[in-house]
Amino acid sequence: MPDTPTYAPAPPIVHLRSAGCSLLIEVPSGRLPVIRHWGSDLGPLDAAGAAAACLAGGRVGRLPGELDAEAASVVPEPWTGWMGRPGLIGSRRGRNWSPAFTRSELTVDGAEVEGYREAGAATATVVAVDRESALRLVVRLQLLDSGLIRMRGELVNEGEEFELEELSLHFPVPAHATELLDFAGRWGMERQAQRGEFGVGTHVRENRRGRTGLDSAFVLHATERGSDFSHGETWGVHVAWSGNHRHIAEHDSSGIRMLGGGELLLPGEIRLARGERYLGPWVYGAYGDGLDRVAHRFHDHLRSRPGHVSPRRPVTLNTWEAVYFDHDPEKLIELAHLAADIGVERFVLDDGWFGARRSSRAGLGDWTVSPDVWPHGLHPLVDAVRGRGMQFGLWMEPEMVNPDSDLARAHPEWIMAARSVLPVEQRSQHVLNLSIPACYRHVRDHILAVLNEYPIDYIKWDHNRDHVEAGIQPLGGVPGEHAQTLAVYRLFEEVKKARAGLEIETCAAGGGRIDLGIMQLTDRVWVSDVSDPLERQRLQRWTAQLLPAELLGSHVAAPRSHTTGRRHDLSFRASTALFGHFGVEWDLRSASPDERGELAEWIALYKEHRELIGTGTMWRGPDPAPGIWTHGVVSPDRSEGLYEIASLTWCPSGAPPHARLTGLDPRRRYRVRPLVVGTVPAGFSAPAWWHPDVFECAGAVLGRIGVQVPTMYPEQSVLVHAVAAD
Repeated sequence: MPDTPTYAPAPPIVHLRSAGCSLLIEVPSGRLPVIRHWGSDLGPLDAAGAAAACLAGGRVGRLPGELDAEAASVVPEPWTGWMGRPGLIGSRRGRNWSPAFTRSELTVDGAEVEGYREAGAATATVVAVDRESALRLVVRLQLLDSGLIRMRGELVNEGEEFELEELSLHFPVPAHATELLDFAGRWGMERQAQRGEFGVGTHVRENRRGRTGLDSAFVLHATERGSDFSHGETWGVHVAWSGNHRHIAEHDSSGIRMLGGGELLLPGEIRLARGERYLGPWVYGAYGDGLDRVAHRFHDHLRSRPGHVSPRRPVTLNTWEAVYFDHDPEKLIELAHLAADIGVERFVLDDGWFGARRSSRAGLGDWTVSPDVWPHGLHPLVDAVRGRGMQFGLWMEPEMVNPDSDLARAHPEWIMAARSVLPVEQRSQHVLNLSIPACYRHVRDHILAVLNEYPIDYIKWDHNRDHVEAGIQPLGGVPGEHAQTLAVYRLFEEVKKARAGLEIETCAAGGGRIDLGIMQLTDRVWVSDVSDPLERQRLQRWTAQLLPAELLGSHVAAPRSHTTGRRHDLSFRASTALFGHFGVEWDLRSASPDERGELAEWIALYKEHRELIGTGTMWRGPDPAPGIWTHGVVSPDRSEGLYEIASLTWCPSGAPPHARLTGLDPRRRYRVRPLVVGTVPAGFSAPAWWHPDVFECAGAVLGRIGVQVPTMYPEQSVLVHAVAAD
């Protein structure tokens, strides 16, 4: 009699579905979880259907000479035959460097799973152990209501001291994701998109700056060839960590493609004693047909946060480009009155109000109001601002210190350094080590003292230098980035808890600290230190790949940009700023009465449409021509849309092209009209649809044919408003 074949029991399978997405997870008993599908919704599946889907998404058939390896798990392990970058790197002085984890527990929202489980938005938790290595690994995989997925890993040491070098989490992407898109940048030039082939090898974007970084990968995408904002399957990952981190795209020679990332740990930074644990950051994954739909998932997630900002964002004036360090109470009070006259609702006093801070070279760290500049404290200005019905905000940079400051002279040991010599300076400042308890208490207590003395509604929280040789001096310079990032998060939490309703803007030399870690604690970002509207068109377009408009600080600056030297009409500056959290970065005392009057009209226009901007769905493109960009926002019920058509360069074709108004309901009819404040843009020639009082058209026509672009000079734009006729 032939032997009766024996079969291993079927592994548990979890299928999570939400917002048009599926996450299909198989968890073999001897393995960490393997994602078999992450992407468009597979529809409801029974156990047999889910098993078939896992089989379809598996990897079978190998050429001679290949390892007998299966698909990589969410933490790729060498013992499985994975020859790429391991998800966990570490050892006990060279031992236990290749752990082999075995699942010991699988739950979905706390309920144990043994066979098949299908659910909506939920959390699958896998506990796995390697008894030989004396390590325990907990992996949480969540599908959120927005359709975002996110994973987080926790490593527990159950033996002798274990030095962890890396814990990264990975999402598979299919073979037809053949291109990579991420970002680079520098000061004033953040979010420079870069696109290329997803070739064999490892694409690693490491950031060692102690903050998200002006040059960060931001969101790393794998896309179908030729995809754009509106079409082409796209998968994106984002590491929600405000310190050192890495994004990874890996394509091995056998055809496996993965995206992932995690915290970047410095040498010896995480040494786990017996019973200690390391909790890594959330790594987010977003899927969509086109870049816009990937962005929508991030936006929906942020807008669902408890305590998310109101879409009726207050119009903000920041004083930096108005006065810089030249603080004169009478001039600033005059500026406050001019701001209130044109409809500003929040007045923010920027750098220069404290200590010896008459320039960037001194005073940073001494958070007491300068009696030389403000002999009566900030009370006269605060009273003037609040007396005109405006909120009052204040600039701070709590994590930094100038060597020329009372704090640095009193506590040089609080400055982060790896050696006996201080790191190279940047902006004449260094980093305070908030992981030192006494330093943390000093900084926190000085912030709270200012908040207790003045009715402050808003803090612009800056972070103007990179971390270099970020060591803990009292401990001999051992790396301190991980502890510093956790201390910064704790400081944000304590400050916000101390003042109910306080809003905090995250600024880091502009857009250098923008990630989903810091966004759990803040209410706005400063997109860039560059307010030039030509640069801002790109900066806001790509920062919106992660954040919705109401979180993007976007200001109307002076006619001549203080960073680029370009001059722009008020209409272009204001229409660009409109699609964000609108504000002013301009010395209104130097503006003419006519300019202030026109700016007041733009502020009124923003107030009329800010709820639409702050709740609507963003749509970018399709761009009518390489030098003409179109973008807009459509209300959730698709009853209204607001669009900008921006002429960035000369139109390369003869006749003006058509701008398609995307996102509207194709079955409804819309009344379309231009929105003009002041005069029409320079070089303007109106198309036929511009003149009628009411131009009514089907949404399908507006989305597929569009409206003809007016002739304009470069660096001009027009606004188009569409309202459903019903």
